[in-house]
Amino acid sequence: MATGQNTVQITSDVLNVDDAVKKVTSPTSGAISLFIGTTRNNFDGKEVIRLEYDAYIPMAEKEIKKICQVMRQRWEVEHIAVFHRIGHVPISESSVIIAVSSPHRKASLESVQYCIDTLKATVPIWKKEMYAEGEGTWKENKECVWAASAVSSSAVTAAASTSSA
Repeated sequence: MATGQNTVQITSDVLNVDDAVKKVTSPTSGAISLFIGTTRNNFDGKEVIRLEYDAYIPMAEKEIKKICQVMRQRWEVEHIAVFHRIGHVPISESSVIIAVSSPHRKASLESVQYCIDTLKATVPIWKKEMYAEGEGTWKENKECVWAASAVSSSAVTAAASTSSA
C-alpha cells in the first residue's frame, strides 16, 4: 500500500489531535495509531514552565517526508500525519502529533514508533526547556545522529592530541 496521503505540518499554532485523526481516517483502514508528545512540568529535579522549539522548516519538512517514505516501504500504512509545533509550548500542550492509519494495528503501531524515534534523531528541530528559576537550556536529543557524531569527533580529536603529546 505505497499510495496514501502524507501530511506534514510545522506550525506555531496549537496542535489539534482531531485534525491529525481526520487526516488519516479512511474506510479501508482498521487501525489508527497516535503518538502525542506533550510538555511536562519537570526535568531532572527542575520545574519546567514551558518548552521553546525552533526549526529549519524547509529541511525539517524534507526530512519528515523522507521518514514517511521509509514508513511506506517498511509497513503497509495508508495515511500519515506528522504535526510539530514551534515557538512556545506551555505545560501539558502538544509539541508533536503523529497519526498513522493502516489496515491492521501492528503496522500503524510500529510505524508510529519508528517515526518519532527517527524524527528525534534526524530532523532539525531544536528544543529549549525554560525553568521556573529563569534560565533555559537547549536540550540535545540522545537519539540525535549529528550530536553523536560530534561527540565521537571530539573524543577522537582529544585522543589524537593526547597521544601526540
